[in-house]
Amino acid sequence: MKSKFLTLITICLITLMTGCASVDNRDPLEAINRGVYKFNDVSDKAVFKPIAGAYKAVMPTPVRTGVNNFFANLKTLVTTVNQVLQFKFNKAAESAGRFVINSTIGIAGLFDVASKQGIPQYKEDFGQTLGYWGMGDGPYLMLPFFGPSSLRDVTGLATDAYAFDPIMYVDNVPVRNSLIVTKFIDARAEMLPGSDLLDEAALDPYSFMRDAYLQRRANQVADGAVTKKDDGFDK
Repeated sequence: MKSKFLTLITICLITLMTGCASVDNRDPLEAINRGVYKFNDVSDKAVFKPIAGAYKAVMPTPVRTGVNNFFANLKTLVTTVNQVLQFKFNKAAESAGRFVINSTIGIAGLFDVASKQGIPQYKEDFGQTLGYWGMGDGPYLMLPFFGPSSLRDVTGLATDAYAFDPIMYVDNVPVRNSLIVTKFIDARAEMLPGSDLLDEAALDPYSFMRDAYLQRRANQVADGAVTKKDDGFDK
C-alpha cells in the first residue's frame, strides 16, 4: 500500500513539474485564459458574429463607412491625448488638426476629409503610453467579450474608456449606451474577414491570437521599431 502511495505521489510530482515547464512565461494564466477564450468564441458565434453579419448585409456600404469614420474620428481625440502624454507633440498637432477638419468639413466625422488632404491617421492608446514610459506587458489576459489583452493594456483600456473617450461624457444614458453598442457592432463587422481566416487557418486559434496580439502591441509601443529582444517572443 505504501509503495503504491509513493508511486502515485511520484506520478503527481512529475505531472506538476512537466506542466510548470510547459507554461509560457508570457501567459501564466493560460488555463483560465483558454476558458475565457472558449466562452468568447461561443458567445461570438452565437450572438455577436450573426448580428455583425446582419448589420453588414443590411446597411449600405456608404452608411457603414460613415459610421466607421464617425467612431474613428472620436478615437482621434484619445490618440491626441496619448500623443501629448508621450511628448509626441508634432504628431499630436496633426491628430488634433485631423479631428477639427473631419468634425467640421467632414460633418461630425462622417467623411474622412483629412485623409484626402494627406493628414496621417495615428492610433495611440494609454496602454501604449504606459509601454512608452517603460512599463512591461505583464501577464497576458483574455478578457470576457473584449478579447486579448495584458495587465498593462487592461489599465490602459480602462483609462481610455473612462477618462479620454468622449462617448463616456455624453450625459444622456440611452444615447451613450446606443453609441457604445453601435461602436461595438461596427468594430465587429470590420473584423469579420479576419475572424473567418483565423478559424480556417490556425491549428490553435488561441495561441495564434495570443502571439499575434503580443507582437502587434510590441510593434505599436515601439512605433514599428521592434527588435528580436522586445517583440514579446523571446522566452
